[in-house]
Amino acid sequence: MPLDIIFVEDDQKLASLLMDYFQGFGFSVAVISSGKLAVTQIIEQPPAMVVLDLMLPQLDGLSVCRAIRDKYAGKILMLTASSDDMDQVAALEMGADDFVQKPIQPRVLLARIRMLLRRTAPSSTTQVQPTAPGSDKIITLGQLWIHKTLQCCKLADHVVALTPSEFSLLWHLASHSDTVFSREDLLKSLNGLDYDGLDRRIDNKIAQLRKKLGDNANRPQGIITVRGKGYMLVPDFW
Repeated sequence: MPLDIIFVEDDQKLASLLMDYFQGFGFSVAVISSGKLAVTQIIEQPPAMVVLDLMLPQLDGLSVCRAIRDKYAGKILMLTASSDDMDQVAALEMGADDFVQKPIQPRVLLARIRMLLRRTAPSSTTQVQPTAPGSDKIITLGQLWIHKTLQCCKLADHVVALTPSEFSLLWHLASHSDTVFSREDLLKSLNGLDYDGLDRRIDNKIAQLRKKLGDNANRPQGIITVRGKGYMLVPDFW
């Protein structure tokens, strides 16, 4: 029977703790302490998920991720002790699906893993490409950087705090930049509700997005109003 999770972790105490914890929730788990051994086993006996430490001896986590990503169609979650955004971005660009920062809270890790496993897994014949700007997970428009999985938005390397609905609206506009959307279209993209001609939620959220992204509310240039049609995100503005 295929394993649910392979933990690639050289900290034996942490590895033992994680194995016991996840086995207690019914997962079948294996631990590998070597990056080189992990590459071979993951490719030959692919689990549903790989939880991969960034800092490993001999072959680090990024190198392992790069080595397996085009041959392994399951999920990869990186563990990192670094708070450096560049390490986290590098992991995602190598093809990781998510990351968790150490020190690990097992309940948080369990929730992240369950979330990833609930997603539809690609078929065994599918080539899984590394996450990169312009992919279905990251959008980069000038200085505007949006990551769908992390629900994170940055402008000129500064994190922009958005509510979940504001983020969803921004993602929808940015992933279809240069396209005009009516209020009805945007409302449906958020919650599937019909627009009755009176609902002002979209207008309010657009106003908040403009404010948080530094787009002049009086003469907006990043998220513009197209008279009689709706709203559009202008990619060249950022």
